[in-house]
Amino acid sequence: MTPSRIRATLTWPIAGLLLTTGWLAGCGDRTATGDSPSARRPAPHAGHPTADGPRLQDPPELVSRDGVLKATVVVERRKVRVGDRRLYATVYNGAFMPPTLRVRPGDRIDLTLANRTADDTNVHTHGLHVSPRSPSDDVFVAIRYNQSYHYSYRLPFNHPTGTFWYHSHADMTSAPQVAGGESGVIVVEGLRQHLPPALRGITEHTIALKDFQVAGDAVRTHPLSIGAPTNRTVNGQQNPVIGIRPGETQLWRLANIGANIYYKLHLPGSRFRVIAQDGIPVRTAYDQDSLVIAAGARFDVLVQGGRPGTAALETLAYDTGPAGNKFPRTDLATVVTGGTPVRRAALPTGIAPHEDLSHATITARKTVVFTENKAGTEFYINGRKYDPHRVDFTGTLDTVDEWTVRNDTDETHSFHIHTNGFQLMSVDGKPQDPAHAWYDTIDVPVRGKAVIRIRYSDFTGRTVLHCHILNHEDMGMMAVLELVAPGEDPSGK
Repeated sequence: MTPSRIRATLTWPIAGLLLTTGWLAGCGDRTATGDSPSARRPAPHAGHPTADGPRLQDPPELVSRDGVLKATVVVERRKVRVGDRRLYATVYNGAFMPPTLRVRPGDRIDLTLANRTADDTNVHTHGLHVSPRSPSDDVFVAIRYNQSYHYSYRLPFNHPTGTFWYHSHADMTSAPQVAGGESGVIVVEGLRQHLPPALRGITEHTIALKDFQVAGDAVRTHPLSIGAPTNRTVNGQQNPVIGIRPGETQLWRLANIGANIYYKLHLPGSRFRVIAQDGIPVRTAYDQDSLVIAAGARFDVLVQGGRPGTAALETLAYDTGPAGNKFPRTDLATVVTGGTPVRRAALPTGIAPHEDLSHATITARKTVVFTENKAGTEFYINGRKYDPHRVDFTGTLDTVDEWTVRNDTDETHSFHIHTNGFQLMSVDGKPQDPAHAWYDTIDVPVRGKAVIRIRYSDFTGRTVLHCHILNHEDMGMMAVLELVAPGEDPSGK
């Protein structure tokens, strides 16, 4: 087995590294005739925003070509545009909102991460079903100052199609590094293929939710208080303007790629038609008036323009419990409906088939208990703080386990597991609809419990599970899961 923590070796001096890719796409409104990046262009007769504020800019994109995405991501501290200010931040490729990585099932991602900062770092491809072993999604790697590490991820040909993200997963420093700017979006193409032909060319927007606190002329990273006043951004912009025509249908990729805080998204006069959760297309689409999006979670939704006018895309007030935080209502963006009306399309209901583990044979049952000390400075799983050298759980390839995740605290915690997604069976005893029950990140309510089922497939190796409120992860609420082949002994035994 590989050592529990690997120090990245110096592959080459990083001065003068150039970003490489199949090609680099631009920003702004996009439409597509299929999944071809070159087909995404501003929608004809699109609504022209009349509200104050900058027009929403979608992040630039690094797009795979001929089955391979080759890119270099440089981590550095520099002064950049953050919302309406210029602040020092720790960023990828010189921007608070770095490029979106856009790939297809079966592609290989060749990613070089170059570290120009004083702190050890690494990168995790959140939600991707890829190997947890080096040089793939190994979160135990530590890349030191002035070193680089070459990651290579191979996506299975049956990989789910939707929205994922990449971010620092450095031991005990994930929260300050993600809060400081180290996060971006990944799109696995193919979701449009599940839509009716008339909707496959609709305008698409990335709605990446990212917040920042300020300390002097820099983004605050330490001490990082979850409940402190914060500045919320969409794609690194504060209160941008999103244009949509009356009756027009758009695809919005909603992704909370911040370190700690919650969003409860609401668009007055409209409903979100959810077609994928955490990058996994649902079997049956459903409508939501508001969506609670924990740190790390994503929803792909269809939105339709109503009557001409303006509305605030807002996050509603949200309370995570007596020991948690109260997040206030805040405007995130202004949606302007205008321009030439179009015929309102019938929104799809059936999206994509997926496995239902409701009647699966259960091989083992596991329990995860979240607890914390009264001061809120130490967090535990099953009474123990994280130790990268200890194996806490094991899972056997091609079997299904049922996990009970219990929250014995007075604040909401989220639960995230690497490598394999899972089916949410119930929350506080209430069964979940299997037509849209697959996730990689869920909330566990105060003094409550969630039951999930996981099928371990394709990959073995050491990985982790944790609360995705990264302050809590860094203060101990993480555990090691080792995935083994049938008959194989885990390294911790």
